[in-house]
Amino acid sequence: MNQPVRPNPDDWVSQQPAAGAPALRQDRRHRPDRRQRLWWSLLYGSFNPRRRRPARRLDETRFQSLDWHAAHLLAVSLGILILNVADAFLTVALLSGGAVEVNPVMAVLVSGSAAMFVTLKMAVTGTSVVLMVFLARYRFMRLVRVDFVLYVIFVAYVVLILYELQMLQRLIAVHDL
Repeated sequence: MNQPVRPNPDDWVSQQPAAGAPALRQDRRHRPDRRQRLWWSLLYGSFNPRRRRPARRLDETRFQSLDWHAAHLLAVSLGILILNVADAFLTVALLSGGAVEVNPVMAVLVSGSAAMFVTLKMAVTGTSVVLMVFLARYRFMRLVRVDFVLYVIFVAYVVLILYELQMLQRLIAVHDL
């Protein structure tokens, strides 16, 4: 009983035609280029990520691109952005009550227009947070992971908001007298 040997479908070498043999497989290049389907790729890649963790051969001092980031990074990023909005509006409220901006860069921006101040503050913070999420596994100066820096910024914003609320309370108490 002579049975033909079936090639293993997982074996790449067994699927290659022998030298001089006619090609058994069809050329697949007639299909449209999948890289031209931008929206499909974005949607598909969002729900079916491929790179969830960096390659093991890379150390943590180099940039490592990931498709899927940890949920805690989303939570701390949203927290920073929400606290940034609260900080911007509390700053505008304090300045309208007579307080002075101590940050020299923000003092220049807030002196022009409150709307421009809030817009630029949110844009700069949003861009910085997105960049830090991309670099979350990177070690800054080979010492501190950037995701830890995100948590430090979050705690700093919480302390800042509490301080601004205390200042606003004092400002209201002074105006009530």
